[in-house]
Amino acid sequence: MKLKALLVEDDQAISELIRYNLEAEGYDVTSTEDGEEALLLAEEVGPDVVLLDWMLPSLSGIEICRRLRKEAATANVPILMITARSEESDLIRGLETGADDYIIKPFSPKELMARVHSVLRRVRPAFAAENLKFEDIEMDKITHRVTRNGAALKLGPIEYRLLRHFMENPKHVFSRDQLLDRVWGQDVFIDERTVDVHIRRLRKALEVDDLPDYIRTVRSMGYALDIS
Repeated sequence: MKLKALLVEDDQAISELIRYNLEAEGYDVTSTEDGEEALLLAEEVGPDVVLLDWMLPSLSGIEICRRLRKEAATANVPILMITARSEESDLIRGLETGADDYIIKPFSPKELMARVHSVLRRVRPAFAAENLKFEDIEMDKITHRVTRNGAALKLGPIEYRLLRHFMENPKHVFSRDQLLDRVWGQDVFIDERTVDVHIRRLRKALEVDDLPDYIRTVRSMGYALDIS
């Protein structure tokens, strides 16, 4: 599954450079130069990482960062600030506002990608781990072996990808549209009810003895891997 990056940068040359390098590393990139649109896209896209320019024409990167941290859906999304400001006080302000790291212009593509990978590993270590664990469910991402309370589970390809996505983002509520986008892919057009079908199959596959159901249905919103 591709990681999603939201790029907010008004310098076209820098934006194209960043997009090229992110896509070369396999990221699915959504970009904008407008701060207000960035907030809407963050809610719509559900990015795994945000690359945010400090100086924007309408809404500053600092204000965008502040607002993203106030919203439940983006409160824990890694944010990398991109700035020409190198004063210590400015950098501290960015970090205190909620940014996870910053990179100062001009920068090399290698440094950029190293910092992107670093914030993902630090803030969301599940992406770097070969093994995932949630309560009594364990997943080996190399062998695709999944167990619950030690018992091996049989999962279809879609159910496996659903569970992996949930385990990489525990307690995070995803709408049906977001799950279709992240598990099936952006270019696949499937009815939302298909998600419900595969959620039921996943629940069935996870049934072991009398262990609890960790797939939580959030009315009018979607699904999450959580303890009820």
